[in-house]
Amino acid sequence: MKKLLNTLFVTSEDVYLSLDGENVLANRDKQVVARYPLHTLQSIVSFSYAGASPALMGACAERDVDMVFCTPRGRFLARTAGIVGGNVLLRREQYRIADDPARSCAIAGKMVFGKLYNARWSLERALRDHGQRLDEGRFREAISVLKEQLPKTAAESDPEALRGYEGVGAKAYFDVFDDMLLRSREDFFFHGRNRRPPLDRVNALLSFAYSLLASDCASALESVGLDPYVGFLHRDRPGRRSLALDLMEELRPCLADRFVLTAVNNRIVEPSDFEFSGSGAVTLTDRARKAFLKAWQEKKQEQLTHPFLQEKLPWGMVPYAQALLLARYIRGDMDAYPPFLWK
Repeated sequence: MKKLLNTLFVTSEDVYLSLDGENVLANRDKQVVARYPLHTLQSIVSFSYAGASPALMGACAERDVDMVFCTPRGRFLARTAGIVGGNVLLRREQYRIADDPARSCAIAGKMVFGKLYNARWSLERALRDHGQRLDEGRFREAISVLKEQLPKTAAESDPEALRGYEGVGAKAYFDVFDDMLLRSREDFFFHGRNRRPPLDRVNALLSFAYSLLASDCASALESVGLDPYVGFLHRDRPGRRSLALDLMEELRPCLADRFVLTAVNNRIVEPSDFEFSGSGAVTLTDRARKAFLKAWQEKKQEQLTHPFLQEKLPWGMVPYAQALLLARYIRGDMDAYPPFLWK
């Protein structure tokens, strides 16, 4: 199993990254302000427009250190890519499955099943932990809707019908998401998903968390030899990492969404940690991004027992475990893809 190393987050907008031997240098105004050994890094995520040197990007590609560039507000821009790894036969089989609606649906159905299952148990966990502060009737109704979709997704062979079941379950889940925000309700509220740009604080946090999770999933898929741009649930679109978005679906409720709820309820972020533009877009301040990323790294180090592998591993390794299981299924080593089922 791949070892979970550190992720270097560059949050300052004016920092330029370069390479000095085996070290990553953070430079500001041509002065070195920090130095990090490259061999200790699993990935580098830069929120700076200043960029990085070609030598550093090449070194990262050679050493399989994922390097991701985002805007200062968290929108994905690009990733470094070295020589494509993995068995070409694995990717050819991935493309064949992607071109076959029935075979695609067999995998996508497992991913949607995992997403709805984890959403259901996220609501169950909220009732257990905060039952006295929540409307149990509304939550039980949402849980019932999610449970009803599970056998349908498991048996569905039509991609459009599968997306319909996913939509019904997602609506039931997000209808009660606002209830799980337990502090500063006038500032932290959720009245529906909006993005590009997010129009409220909670959607800004969700978008940021999803961007981080998608990057982890893309790296995981490439590490096992799969093409993160060719998916089974999300359709092909230029520049969209469709398979990474597929893989992250089952992890959204139990990892990204619950982390955002923790960030709000445990005061990792404050109402003042957001900026509002004239267009209505809401973004995190530099302080908020740093606090969010620090807590995100700590979350990725927390241990759990993988429900299928029955091995202890940190949360940060879950995307890699699922990518490995997906690759095994595509190669024909497993009868079915086992989604991540959290409880």
